[in-house]
Amino acid sequence: MALPEKLTLEFDELCTHYPERRAALIPALHRCQEELGGWLSPETLEDVAAYFDMEPVEVYAVASFYPMFFLRPVGRHVVSVCRNISCNLRGADDIIACASKATGAKVGGSSEDGRFYLEAVECQGGCTNAPMMVVDGKYHEDLTAEKVEKILGELS
Repeated sequence: MALPEKLTLEFDELCTHYPERRAALIPALHRCQEELGGWLSPETLEDVAAYFDMEPVEVYAVASFYPMFFLRPVGRHVVSVCRNISCNLRGADDIIACASKATGAKVGGSSEDGRFYLEAVECQGGCTNAPMMVVDGKYHEDLTAEKVEKILGELS
């Protein structure tokens, strides 16, 4: 198994918080993604499957189901713009276009310099303050093109 010892030790402790070992799979996948380059490689999925005594296809099924897991390399900063009805009615298309221009990334792709990954996603729970986006896990609401440019321009 090629998982770093640091992660396997974390997983050992993490599993003690669940009645069944495999119940810790999702938090373990989060940790792998955080520690191993921002995405889950096929080798990582196989290593996690071995750790949890699961079939690789079972781990892949979980990782591919949830949109917060990436199965291919993405930019250093993940920009998720909501495009659900509340955000659409309040200008999500303009926010997506502005984010694409500011990052150099097309929706569903990374910028050439590897700094940004841009995605359009369904509801992120900020409907009251639409349009909104999440950048590296931080919510930004009541967006305008100017706000988007400022937020993204401040990232290194």
